[in-house]
Amino acid sequence: MKVFLQREANRNIKKMQKIRATPKGLLDEWVSFVNEKNMNGLLALYSVDSVLIPTFSNRILNTPEKIRDYFEKLCSRECLNVNLHERTLLHREIQNDIYSLSGIYCWRFAVDGELLTFEAHFSYVINLSFPNPILHHHSSQIPRML
Repeated sequence: MKVFLQREANRNIKKMQKIRATPKGLLDEWVSFVNEKNMNGLLALYSVDSVLIPTFSNRILNTPEKIRDYFEKLCSRECLNVNLHERTLLHREIQNDIYSLSGIYCWRFAVDGELLTFEAHFSYVINLSFPNPILHHHSSQIPRML
């Protein structure tokens, strides 16, 4: 049984490495973790030294504890969902497995029983050779145009 569990764990690790082999794969994984409210998976994507400038906070978060607190509050929202606007995604290789990503995603969640939608633009700096690849993540709501 122990050998079987180890093989399964190794298969899962290899599967995750394939998903993370591209910037888009990493972003898809992040979106899935948010939508599943998978805190452990989500937080494991962030480097211990990462910086998060979040969509729904006026603070700059630069410790694992602060990032955890933010996502715990966000994931406590009812009907939480984030969707990537695929056509807006841009990624550039900076150097050997280090990429910048930017684009637009749409957040949805209930506030006082009403489902609200928030479009936001985002940027990431990631290192796909790291087990915790997100080094920097900035997201801000897109202001409504007049």
